[in-house]
Amino acid sequence: MKDGVTTQAEAEAVGHWMAGADRFARGLGIRLVSVAPGHSVVEMPVTEAMHNGVGTTHGGATFTLADFAFAIAANSHGRTAVALSTQMSYPAASRAGDTLTATASEESLGGRTGLYRVEVRRTDGTLVGLFTGTVFRRSDAIGPAVDSGDGQVGG
Repeated sequence: MKDGVTTQAEAEAVGHWMAGADRFARGLGIRLVSVAPGHSVVEMPVTEAMHNGVGTTHGGATFTLADFAFAIAANSHGRTAVALSTQMSYPAASRAGDTLTATASEESLGGRTGLYRVEVRRTDGTLVGLFTGTVFRRSDAIGPAVDSGDGQVGG
């Protein structure tokens, strides 16, 4: 980071590190598609194991995808960012066979907080989740330089 500006290469390094370190996201088959400073795109194939009792994708699975996109976008600046609050709406359903794509965008970035919006869409482009989240930006770095060696964030 130079003069408080994150480069594309720095954002990519953090995003790929987070994608590798997050065991829960990997276990759900979530894949990082792209990352840029303050932005990310991730995908998840929906399986029948992700269905709720009425045969649609469990809200927790959709939320996890959105939360992961949020985390990568918020941490892409190289400073540890932790969630303060989140909100999720589910305007439509998805099912096994769909691939969900979550696109996170930074709406506001300050010295200590950041505000993000994440849209989750199914394969046909229908909006199935709308997520907003606020983070607290700590002063410590995040990424490969602080990896404790076991895939967990050190510190």
